[in-house]
Amino acid sequence: MRVLFASLASVGHTYPLIPLAIAAREAGHEVRFAAGEHVHPPLLRNGLRPFRPADSYYEIYAEDLEPELARLQPDLVVHEWGLPGAAVAAERAGIPGLWHGFGRMIPEGIGLQRPTPAGGAPDRPHLDICPPSLQDKDFLATAERVELRPVPYSEPSPHVERTTRPLIYLTLGTAFGTPEILTTAIEGLAPLGARIVVATGRVRPEELGAVPDNVTVRAWISQAELLPHADAVVHHGGSGTTLGALAAGVPQLVLPQGADQFANAEALVAAGAALSLRPGELGAEAIAEHTRSLLPHHGNTDHRDAALVIAGEIARMPSPAEVARALPEWGRAS
Repeated sequence: MRVLFASLASVGHTYPLIPLAIAAREAGHEVRFAAGEHVHPPLLRNGLRPFRPADSYYEIYAEDLEPELARLQPDLVVHEWGLPGAAVAAERAGIPGLWHGFGRMIPEGIGLQRPTPAGGAPDRPHLDICPPSLQDKDFLATAERVELRPVPYSEPSPHVERTTRPLIYLTLGTAFGTPEILTTAIEGLAPLGARIVVATGRVRPEELGAVPDNVTVRAWISQAELLPHADAVVHHGGSGTTLGALAAGVPQLVLPQGADQFANAEALVAAGAALSLRPGELGAEAIAEHTRSLLPHHGNTDHRDAALVIAGEIARMPSPAEVARALPEWGRAS
């Protein structure tokens, strides 16, 4: 079967699709991937045959993809939540499609069209990588969902040396980080007696100036490799970091900045797996106090225990390999 994947050209939107795309290729399906060139390198390295429709850079509109659908004649289009144009193009061409989520259902008012009929999107099944206990309750009750285990994917990075100290991972993602917030967080975290590993994202490491000896600063960190060794994660609340930390059973301090991050933070706090500080509450002392309460060696295991419960829930969700074998059920070749 020929399967076409499509996503916005950003790490947060492309990487969640890569595990299923790899599994589909390994299951014997012919896989292509439509996305802007910014995300082509990891797709190429995984044999996913990426291409850029028309003049697409970040977004892909229906008219960009329609000629490619006519040329490639896929049997199924898997399009992520941030790309309604791909869903529209597939529907016009009479090609079955599946929405692919990247976390909790998109809240209203964050600049993305909700991929639901109420939002004007084609009514198609959703590959949902969010554990049900954290997913939006209205979405759970009304959508046709196919559970898919979130498998963290990230590009390799230089090895981070392990120590006997607790490990705290700090990141504000690739879209919302600022030197001021990262510097404030480092100031609060450095005295906690832990090893601090910082992924600066769009902030250049040199913008943070000199850092204490127990702080390692990198532009890019492989979260998939680091998170299983972390004792706490301090981050912005992006879906990829949120789900990756949960899959590893790691408690989180969420510093939401925008988009879906505030909704993610609320869901994590309600589940007991995280604490949160809103922008007006940010300060080195508050970050230190909240993170200290997450670290098991300070005597508090409640948040880690809650995170481990969700990790177990994630582990029981169908794997990408299992879902890949079932893809013909939704394609026109079935």
